[in-house]
Parts: sequence; structure tokens; C-alpha cells
Amino acid sequence: MVLDKLGSSLRGTLDKIKSAIFVDDKLINELVKDLQRALLQSDTNVQLVFKLGKAIKERSKEETPKSISKRDHLIKIVYEELTTFLGEETSELKIDKSPTILMLVGLFGAGKTTTAGKLANFYKKRGKKVAVVQTDTWRPAAYEQLEQTAKSINVDFYGDKEAKTPESVYNKYKVALKEKYDLIIVDTAGRDALSDELVTELEALHTAVQADEKILVIQADLGQAAQKQAQMFHDVVKVTGVIVTKIEGTAKGGGALSACAVTGAPIKFIGVGEKVDDLEVFHPKRFVGQLLGMGDLETLLEKASEAFKMENAEDMAGRFMKGNFNLNDLYGQMESMKKMGSFQKIMGLIPGMSNLKLPKEALDVQEGKLKKWKFIMDSMTNNEKENPDTINPNRIDRIVAGSGTSTRQVRELLKQYRQSKKMMKMMKGSMGDMAGGKADDKKMQKMMAKMQRKMKR
Repeated sequence: MVLDKLGSSLRGTLDKIKSAIFVDDKLINELVKDLQRALLQSDTNVQLVFKLGKAIKERSKEETPKSISKRDHLIKIVYEELTTFLGEETSELKIDKSPTILMLVGLFGAGKTTTAGKLANFYKKRGKKVAVVQTDTWRPAAYEQLEQTAKSINVDFYGDKEAKTPESVYNKYKVALKEKYDLIIVDTAGRDALSDELVTELEALHTAVQADEKILVIQADLGQAAQKQAQMFHDVVKVTGVIVTKIEGTAKGGGALSACAVTGAPIKFIGVGEKVDDLEVFHPKRFVGQLLGMGDLETLLEKASEAFKMENAEDMAGRFMKGNFNLNDLYGQMESMKKMGSFQKIMGLIPGMSNLKLPKEALDVQEGKLKKWKFIMDSMTNNEKENPDTINPNRIDRIVAGSGTSTRQVRELLKQYRQSKKMMKMMKGSMGDMAGGKADDKKMQKMMAKMQRKMKR
């Protein structure tokens, strides 16, 4: 999960509220201190952190609604104030005219070129005719990188290896671009620091492109330096949005997440991995929900709708919920879920599941392992694939000989099958309750404890 350390700290803070006998000033002061400590350790701006703490203290004096307990009201206040802190409302890019032009800016290493490809892929999937333009005349690999990415996702690429200035690249294709596309994504050069040279270059390109959106691409591990960087780029091009990259691999993401407070430019997307599909619209409410262990069923459903073919979705969902599936179903689900991201990431989107510690082998299904499993399954009879429990040692020996694998690998596949089947059965009732909003906290805790005990057997 993104910002796992921060999320763990915040969930620990909420656990104090849930276990408290009384909600008094002492508890609230401890809560605010714990919250501030967790955010400061993730390099969030000090002034913003103390402002957040003050807001929670002031709101804790509100009269508690009769329909909920004081503990639940305090948790609700923390959730709402953290959401406000990160932008409150979702701010999506508006592609409402043709062409809409996006210009990506940022320092070297921020991930602009990778993000250009991810954005192109994101909007192509949503029916937009997209082109990417490489204007980085400094980094030789930038041209090849974006060209290859564009080819892999089947979008048009424009660039000029011989060009001397970024604006000359754009001006060369300007007319054709505006006539053919719904969305034009312009990648720009970076430097190790925002030098006078880069400022001059960006100003000239900014004048030539006249972009509808100027997006600052900033890596999550910058910490509090992100705030200064955001301000500098805003002074040059008037940043209208932020994309935070590499958020999945850092404990220091608080600085980048709060950087937009300086410019007033909201976070539009977050990069959650290295693959071209690892880009998510930034929903503050959903994001805070994940951090606090409340999950995010909406994002889970969105990812699932992209990964699963619609004609198979109902059947797959039914089998998933019932826990009644064979090895063919397991393989198909694992392939589809791999497109959604790691299973650990998926579990983080299910309410109450982020604290669940499942065996690594139940979560980590790598591509190489899937290939081996395919060889193994090709050496099984149809009856064995449909009824894996019939596979005895003699059958394993035959399967090993036919697949060119090992006994250990066959047993590993069968173990994965049994664990998955067991886990889905345990999740069946709880998933239904969560989707319907019926699962209370005690029920979730009991279910999680039960799953942990059974998965260890």
C-alpha cells in the first residue's frame, strides 16, 4: 500500500480512540500529538501539521450527534480534517475541448516521461485520441523512452532528435497536432535544479504551447523540499495541477502531498507503481480512507472493471465470492488480478483488510510463477483441473514429468489453490456486509482475527 508507514501510524492512533473508555481532553491531546508525529515523520510541512492539529482540537468541542458515539464522532472528525488537508474534493483534469493540451514540468528524475506515457494510456482507454510530444532536447534517452512507450500503448508520438530548442519541436508539429487529437501531452526537459537556463527554456516553451493545464510532476520522496520546488515552478508557468510519482516506495510522501497547498494547485493523479497502468486519479476521501484502514471499494471496482472482460465479470465475481472455483478459475483470476496490481495492494482497498497479515505466498504471485503454473496445468487432465483435491502423490509425479517442473512447484500451486479457496470462503459473508455498509468494527476485527488464525494453519 502507498505510504504504508504513515498509514500504520495513523491506524495506530485511531486504535487508541477505539479502545478508550472515555473521550476527554487527555485523549484528544494524545491523539493530536500522535497524528502530528506521524505526519512530521513523513516530512509533511510543520505549519500545516500544527494547523491540522488545531482544527481537530477545535472540532472535538462540537456537540456529538445523538446517532453516534463520541469515539465514532472523533474518528469522523480526524477523517474529515485529513481529507480537507489533502484537498477535500477530487480535482480531475478536464478534457472538455479538442485539443486539450497538457504540459508536464518538473526536475530531472521526477518521472515526467513515464508519467506522459501513463497519462496517454489512461485517456486512450477512455476513448480520447491522444498524442505525446517529446520536447526534451537535453536527455538523449528521453526521445527513445517516450517513443517506445507510445508504441507499446498504440498512441501517436512526435519528436525531433535534431532540434536545438524545445519550442522548435512543438512548432514543427503544431498545426497537425491541433487538427487531429483530443488530447496533446507535452513532455519537457528537467535539470537537477531549477536553474536560470531551465527557467528560460520553460518560459519559451510555455509561450509556444499555451497549455490548458500545466502539471508539476514531483516525486514523493522529496520530503519538505517539495514545497520549495512547487513554488519555483509555479512562479515560472503558473502550475494548475500536481502529479505525485513513486508514492508506493517511500515513507516521506507527506511533503509532496502537501506541496500543493503552496500553489493552490490540486493533486490530479498519483503514480503507484512502475507499470503503464499504475496511475490513479487522486481522490482525497478515498486516499485517507486507505491510510486509515477503511479501504476503498470504489477504486477496487474501477480497477476490476478494467482488468476483467465485461462478459465474464458476473461469473468471475460469483465464483470469487462463493469460493467455489477450480484451477482454471484460479489461473484466470490471478492473471486478471495481476493487471490490477499486487494482491497486497488489492487487500488494502478492501475495508478492514489493510492490517491483515497474510502469508507472503498467498499474496505474491509473480509473472514467472504464473508461467510455471501454466506448464503444470497443461500437464493435468481436465478432471484434475476441475477437481484439484483428487491429485495424489502418484498424479503429482506424472504432472512433474510432463511439465518439466518440480514436485515442490506442483505442491506450491495446489497450496495456493487451497489457501485462495479458504480465504474467499471466509471473505464471502464479510465482503457482502462491507459492500452493503453493514459491517461494524467489532465484526471486522473478529473476521480478521479468524482469517489470520486459519491462514496460519
